[in-house]
Amino acid sequence: MSQRPLSVAIVGATGAVGREMLAVLQQRRFPVGKLRLFASERSAGQTLREGELGGTLQVAAPGCFDGVDVALFSAGSPVSKQWCIPAAEAGAVVVDNSSAFRMDSRVPLVVPEVNPHLAADLRAARAGSGPASTLGLFGSRRGCLLANPNCSTIIMLVAVHPLMAAFGVERLVVSTYQAASGAGAQGMAELLEQTRAVVSGGAAEPKVFTEPYAFNLFSHNSAMDPHHGLNVEETKMIHESHKIWGSTSVRITATCIRVPVLRAHCESINVTLARPATLNQVRAALRAAPGVRIIDDRAANAFPTPLKASGGDDVLVGRVRVDPSQSPDGLNTGPETPVRGFDLFIAGDQLRKGAAQNAVQLAELVTIPA
Repeated sequence: MSQRPLSVAIVGATGAVGREMLAVLQQRRFPVGKLRLFASERSAGQTLREGELGGTLQVAAPGCFDGVDVALFSAGSPVSKQWCIPAAEAGAVVVDNSSAFRMDSRVPLVVPEVNPHLAADLRAARAGSGPASTLGLFGSRRGCLLANPNCSTIIMLVAVHPLMAAFGVERLVVSTYQAASGAGAQGMAELLEQTRAVVSGGAAEPKVFTEPYAFNLFSHNSAMDPHHGLNVEETKMIHESHKIWGSTSVRITATCIRVPVLRAHCESINVTLARPATLNQVRAALRAAPGVRIIDDRAANAFPTPLKASGGDDVLVGRVRVDPSQSPDGLNTGPETPVRGFDLFIAGDQLRKGAAQNAVQLAELVTIPA
């Protein structure tokens, strides 16, 4: 990138996503000039380094974002609510990985492979070639705020949006298999500790989660709504997808489950298209999509797995097949028969594409000239 060096801040730098942000900044050769790393008081003064990037950890305080060009937040909603707006008002392009601003109508919720135009509009407004109203919360042409969607939403939409663009989507039924990484470093540590304990003949003692995690799976640990029976993770996938697509026309239902996997989420997706397509057409649309890698070898029984997705940039897509319950020919449906129902199985690294990588991509879209 031929671009002036930018002053970059990472808030929540010691967490699993914060460390991954450092790695992604390096791997994507983001033009980092000065780097400021923020964490809690217990980490202040310590040094953090990931590869070539690092620095001394400090605590956020008034004026700490002066001169910062890009601020990446991954320290939870309370911290984001306290510091995201001051950082943007100081002139930074702020990308928030928490849920604090996702459903705020003034804040763009962006997946670069799905709705990059919202980030491009911000870039134009900051450069003076677009309406200032695009900046939403801020009247200044300098600072702005974007929200990173929930990890499960990002991974799902990277895989499903190519079908939406090509054929339209009427309905999605998704079941997630979510790794410990979705709960951060503490969740990953709990799975490792419990696994060691059980293998050694001990018991799995929950601390972070309410259920034993080793050799177990359970409903996602977010709060359950007693009225409709969906947990917060499931409602996020519905509401965020609608906001990103700019329409509530797609009917979505989700079941989100924690599985004893250290890193990378998987999802089983049943999709009903708006217009019929053949299996070969669906495969072609997926194969041509940015951010998608097909692993779909029926003969070898080789498909997406968390291990294959871990550390990678792409969402892996496989088990692409006709839904026989939505075809008049059932299991006899051929690859050239137009139908509307299909099944997919996908895997994506929650720490990367589901969080850090998506955030850095958004920063690139707003700050790097097209």
